[in-house]
Amino acid sequence: MIIGIDLGTTNSLVAYFTEEGPKIIPNRLGKNLTPSVISIDEEEQVYVGELAVERMLLYPESAASVFKRDMGSKKQFKLLHKTFLAEELSALVLRALKEDAESYLKEEVTEAVISVPAYFNDARRRATKRAGELAGLKVERIISEPTAAAIAYGLYQSKERARFLVFDLGGGTFDVSILELYDTILEVRAVAGDNFLGGEDFTAILENMFFEKFRELDRLSLGEKTLRHIHKQAEQCKLGFTDKKTSQMRCKIEENVYEMEIELSKYEEACGELLERIRKPVKRSLADAHIRLADIDKVVLVGGATKSPVVRRFVSKLFKMLPDININPDEAVALGAAIQGAMKERKEAIKEVILTDVCPFTLGTEVVREWENHQFEHGVFCPIIDRNTVIPASRTERLYTVRDNQDKIRINVLQGESRFASNNLSLGELMIEVPGAKAGQESVDVTYTYDINSILEVEVKVVSTEKVMKKVFLGQDVDMSPEEIEERLKTLSYLKIHPRDREENKYLLLRGERVYEESLGDDRLFVETAIRKFEKALNTYDQGIIEEAKAEFKRFLEMMEE
Repeated sequence: MIIGIDLGTTNSLVAYFTEEGPKIIPNRLGKNLTPSVISIDEEEQVYVGELAVERMLLYPESAASVFKRDMGSKKQFKLLHKTFLAEELSALVLRALKEDAESYLKEEVTEAVISVPAYFNDARRRATKRAGELAGLKVERIISEPTAAAIAYGLYQSKERARFLVFDLGGGTFDVSILELYDTILEVRAVAGDNFLGGEDFTAILENMFFEKFRELDRLSLGEKTLRHIHKQAEQCKLGFTDKKTSQMRCKIEENVYEMEIELSKYEEACGELLERIRKPVKRSLADAHIRLADIDKVVLVGGATKSPVVRRFVSKLFKMLPDININPDEAVALGAAIQGAMKERKEAIKEVILTDVCPFTLGTEVVREWENHQFEHGVFCPIIDRNTVIPASRTERLYTVRDNQDKIRINVLQGESRFASNNLSLGELMIEVPGAKAGQESVDVTYTYDINSILEVEVKVVSTEKVMKKVFLGQDVDMSPEEIEERLKTLSYLKIHPRDREENKYLLLRGERVYEESLGDDRLFVETAIRKFEKALNTYDQGIIEEAKAEFKRFLEMMEE
């Protein structure tokens, strides 16, 4: 059996698939949510979940939380005399979930689908997979949280073509994803997010309000234990707004009791800056998907922080519609991960659906840029596959030599969004020889082909000699043999054909040329403009843009022919 795991910043869950649908597996305390908190004692006994939370309040130096934000980094967490990486702490949480699942199901569990924020880069995803392996799990797939949520909501069962926006605000991260359904394909059109925005930040607002009211308290001089107590009371105060217009925060510090009553309207006002930060990823995802806010058919809420009335009111105003809350936001991702596991097992109860994804970050290479005054700028990032490109995808860029008698070209394979290559993540490099000649006379075609299984093939072809060099870069959840990878890349070879060369597109262009020749005067100008517009869409390689442009060009030609 493949279980589904939502490895969360604040809480984690595990689920499995039954004949009646996906179900959450309760932990050893009979609760669905397991706090993502780890604590150890002097005898090196490890505590996970609720017990670790209680120990953290009493012995803060022995515990760690919110470590998901640092997945894939070298940051170390010190618990008493031991240090851990975020992925090692996550492995302890995953091991506890695995044990709970085995106890509940009365069988050994060795395989899992684990969710991650859509905006996690390759390093963070790799770290998540390593955490699963450290916990004794074969990680069948790393699935993006919004995609998992969309599956849980049954969006793939919709009868008509529709667009959904998944609004995922968890304890420590925020993701917004736009998904489109047509036929049996659930396609991720765009993702955006903020890895440092979540429910913890909304709790911190109440802590700040508390210290602002009681200025005699010096936050810097208070001990870790006292700060943990204040944080817990702030969290309780935040939860109090769920069904009331006012909430109380009460803290006992040494022999003194500090009480504060807060109105929901005041708290909402104080959260203004955080709410504004939410707008930016929403706008970016809409722009990347090339759609308007009015084109969204349904907004789905995911993540415990979306239970807040402040967040729900903001979402309703922003999207001018009431969000869908049919499923507990805390549980949607784990349920979706369990369904994804069942899809991989090809369970008969699951409707066959093709899931597509997008590149969460841009893939490109390092180049030297020449400006008009013949000045050269080194270390510039040249994007080849843009972020939010639907995958699988293939793109080609032609690069030229920059020095006389240059006999080698280095392709530094990069992932990121910065204009400067050094600020992006290097995945590796290729070095290919070219004939010595004057600067700019020799060139290479660099082709990136990226697969949904996180396989990146980089092919470099010298234009003058046709010499070819290839290298394959494997992502976080590739568990294939070299033969299987080669077979997969063969099936993707069709992607290397420019959309312009696909038969229907070519036919439409030829039809357009004929209509142009048959037209006169201003009509010729209209036809030429329409042809150029369609050609521009073909050059984007974006299947969504191409399909829209194709439909528009078809209608135009039919109108002209009539």
